[in-house]
Amino acid sequence: MELDKDLAARQEARALAREAEQAGKTLARMEQTRLDAIVEAAAAAFAREAETLAEMAVKETGFGNIPDKVIKNRFASETVLGAIRGMKTVGLLRRDEQAKLWEIGVPVGVIAAIVPSTNPTSTVCYKTLIALKSGNAIVFSPHPKAAECTRRAAKILAEAAEGAGAPRGAVSCLSIPALSGCQELMAAPQVRLILATGGPGMVKAAYSSGKPAIGVGAGNGPVYIHRSADAAKAMECILRSKTFDNGTVCASEQSIVVERSLEQQVLAEGRKLGFYFMNTEEAGRLGKLLFRPTGGMDPRIVGKTARELANMAGFSVPQGTKVLVAREEEAGPSRPYTMEKLCPVLALFVLDSEEAVLERCVEVLTYEGSGHTFAIHAREEGVIRRFAERIPVSRFLVNTPAALGGIGAATALFPALTLGCGAVGGSSSSNNISPMDLINIRRVAWGTEASVPERPAPPPVTADPKLVELLTEKILERLG
Repeated sequence: MELDKDLAARQEARALAREAEQAGKTLARMEQTRLDAIVEAAAAAFAREAETLAEMAVKETGFGNIPDKVIKNRFASETVLGAIRGMKTVGLLRRDEQAKLWEIGVPVGVIAAIVPSTNPTSTVCYKTLIALKSGNAIVFSPHPKAAECTRRAAKILAEAAEGAGAPRGAVSCLSIPALSGCQELMAAPQVRLILATGGPGMVKAAYSSGKPAIGVGAGNGPVYIHRSADAAKAMECILRSKTFDNGTVCASEQSIVVERSLEQQVLAEGRKLGFYFMNTEEAGRLGKLLFRPTGGMDPRIVGKTARELANMAGFSVPQGTKVLVAREEEAGPSRPYTMEKLCPVLALFVLDSEEAVLERCVEVLTYEGSGHTFAIHAREEGVIRRFAERIPVSRFLVNTPAALGGIGAATALFPALTLGCGAVGGSSSSNNISPMDLINIRRVAWGTEASVPERPAPPPVTADPKLVELLTEKILERLG
């Protein structure tokens, strides 16, 4: 019975939260070297299963492709490990003798982690490593479409961590993928922070839980190919990004924006690479498949190839087609191509001036994607600076594939699979979330010689002679 399933899910969430709380107390007493050893062991164990877990994820969800899922798994284990190796997160972080100030890293406590279906196994690894690195226990809530591979990933990490000295319960995962269990986990009194990666509804629920939360908004990043750019190289970057794991990375480009003077060159370079520019009828057919009548993205199109999508829409494309492109004129709810599309589909805007490009990019992001990611291909630093000062995003990427640059695989950004969107995007952080986002800083401050200023003596009270004379007259009149 469904009721029994919901009750079981809630009971399991409570039990895992309690177990994680006890594990967290043990982790919080560990020195950095012990935590680092646990992290190293967990990352190594996960990396050994990267291929198997990639196969499981694609088979279970139907999203993406195995080779790129393997890359994601290795990114989440090996690249993330390399970035946090040597990072100081707990204990004395900084000691300023002149200011007489210490800063001590303190774990936030039990973390409830929501896992998306698009990047299930890699997200589990990434979140586990940054949680253990910062001395926190973590409990995962899997997406129903990715429950088996998520549980398997968490099990591998948990066993490796425990084998290296972590307490039981430091890493765990709900076995019943039910909304009731997820809600119970987020509401559990032991949970101190929610790390939410998933759809808008789940992220909103995390922020509405009454707990501190780090969530991410929708990605809907435009890419501007400026007239100073190498158009051929720019289109190669967009192709690599938009086809990576069949477009399931939220930082990937969602619309190409160019000035009219560059239009024909972009079209020609795109056709060479496998971009298929749909006619009005074809774009209309596919557009009807992208989103449900209620407004949400149709999961059937997520992570599919361009040819699969064309077949679903009822039209044929050439053998080498890799990305489908639709002409667009404006952004808004009636324009499906101007929204986030987790598949190799792009909008194309052609405008008359650089200022018009800037305004359109802001319009697209304001409708959906504020705070997330924007990409530009340009050689002129002046235009890069101008756009960077006005585009409302947390990741402004230059001459790089956005999917890989946004997560820190092709840029110096912290390697992460949870990308904060800042206040403009409704997120509590604009960071690529790292272990430093999962600690509190305890500051120990000594008083200094000049730290307590002397309170000045109050000025003497003196009476106004005219007022005294007036009051005296009034008193004498009453007495007389």
